[in-house]
Amino acid sequence: MHGFHGRLLHIDLSTGQSSWRELEEPRLRAFLGGIGLGASLLYEFAPPGVEPFAPANPLILTSAPLVGTGLTTTAKFAVVTKSPLTGFIADSLSSSHFALELKRLGLDALVITGQAASTVYVHINNRDVEIREAEKLRGKSPGETEALIQTELNSSAVRVAAIGKAGENRVRFATISNEGRHAGRGGVGAVMGSKNLKAIAVCGGRETRVADPAGVEAIADSLRQRSLGSLTDKYRKIGTVANLAVFNRLGTLPTRNFQQSTFDHAEALSGESLTEHNFSRRHGCASCTIQCERLFKAIDGAEQRLEYETLFALGPLCGIKDPEVVLQAAQLCDLYGLDTISTGGTLSWAMECSEKGLLPEARDLRFGEPNALLAAIPAIAEREGLGALLAEGSKRAAVEIGGESMYWAMHVKGLELPGYEPRSLKTMALGLAVSPRGACHNRSGAYEADFSGEVDRLRADSGRGALVAASEDFAAVLDSLIVCKFLRKCFTDFYAEAAELLTKVTGWDCSSAELKRIGERIHNLKKLFNLREGWRSEDDWLPERLLSETLPTGVAQGTGLTSNELREMLQGYYLARGWDAKGFVPVNKLKELGLTTVSGLEFRVNPEP
Repeated sequence: MHGFHGRLLHIDLSTGQSSWRELEEPRLRAFLGGIGLGASLLYEFAPPGVEPFAPANPLILTSAPLVGTGLTTTAKFAVVTKSPLTGFIADSLSSSHFALELKRLGLDALVITGQAASTVYVHINNRDVEIREAEKLRGKSPGETEALIQTELNSSAVRVAAIGKAGENRVRFATISNEGRHAGRGGVGAVMGSKNLKAIAVCGGRETRVADPAGVEAIADSLRQRSLGSLTDKYRKIGTVANLAVFNRLGTLPTRNFQQSTFDHAEALSGESLTEHNFSRRHGCASCTIQCERLFKAIDGAEQRLEYETLFALGPLCGIKDPEVVLQAAQLCDLYGLDTISTGGTLSWAMECSEKGLLPEARDLRFGEPNALLAAIPAIAEREGLGALLAEGSKRAAVEIGGESMYWAMHVKGLELPGYEPRSLKTMALGLAVSPRGACHNRSGAYEADFSGEVDRLRADSGRGALVAASEDFAAVLDSLIVCKFLRKCFTDFYAEAAELLTKVTGWDCSSAELKRIGERIHNLKKLFNLREGWRSEDDWLPERLLSETLPTGVAQGTGLTSNELREMLQGYYLARGWDAKGFVPVNKLKELGLTTVSGLEFRVNPEP
């Protein structure tokens, strides 16, 4: 097999047993790797209705056909499980050398089920699997864990993915971290912690074979050259922190828990200001020529990685204007293993509750108060005091507090909103509402239509549905091949060029039409999993604040989004998807996508009760 190894490793932590099995080519061709393959394995291994923290809930790591081929931006792996934050699919991506080493194990997927009796880590060296005692690693940060495991195994070649205290304590938005990168959204680290699994250490020696080495290298060389051109200037010059000033100017920067769409102190937090005053060095993932990562110097002199979403969530969303405080808060999130978007989203909810008298035990937790913010992050990771409530995420915390707090909880399906103001980005508003994993800017590039001027970003219409569906399918292919989204604009005709690339890697005769159909199939499969786990029409919705209040600040001041506008866009989306008017997938759509039987799996549609 070319591009794939055709093998899966299953480890049961309850019994300590592991087994290898074949991954059939029809499944790999139907779902590729990454998110697609992971979603198909989740549907297979997760018992219907399984509790996210139950031993039976699988933690799935998947590789992809382009990983290990030397193609720029492809050193990524996917983590898929049932989310403890949403109860639906959690699919996250992380990158760098761990991804390459995972592929070098000679597998396409690692499935971990069960629960160890005490804290352990898994060591996989080619075909040898060992479950090792790890009580001494409890409480260690992911970085410390990696260093200690490498010392214990006497090998710097071992690559490690680990959780911090937040994962150990089952904080519902805990991350899995590797080499300073994070599989963040949806609480995959909490699932790992529920299995008493501190880390996964891998070391392999199998190369990825491709069908046409010369053809692959020619395309790889072309993509390397294109990745250094004008289409990636923003990422190479300042990084994603450049978004903050742009979004503020456009009136689409969520501020103070979405009470405003501009931030008075945006200039001090801008990527330009950070670059001038705090820049340390530029860095990138393994096998990446773009090098979007920016490391900034925090007040203690340590380097801290910062991207737009972290900057927004720990800055304007919480009313924090001091870049030093944002850098410290980001350090703490990385130290404990916390998703920064959900951390900022949950804290900003708590700040509004506190200011409006619903959290008297947290009087100091106010917008713009740096000390309270920095104290709250360790409390969440440790589940101490108010942190025990906030560790549940804004949706569950609001249900517990009650009153108006539900109105201030800015989430979709339980996942806190990213840094895009939906009332001023109507296509993005729909993309956030319908995303299978909850409010997400990565599984749909819906905002691109708004920013490009292709549509009027301040108006809603049913035509947005087709735009969102196309962007989701596109993202599904990127996330399953795997190719970084920052390379997407370097393709002249993505589907045609990606099909040619996949053909040269695998030896399949793949067309652009087949690749488009794969993206649609993968997205429908994610929806099928959610349907099986209890999705209902009301889950495709936005927080009431966004549908009741108009924007009070910015160039889009006075703009709102009504419930009727959202319903109109939803109907356009369901129609574009070929689903029924309530968002359920009909049997004929499964047949059309070849989702009735794939490698012995039987996919079913749950009718609305």
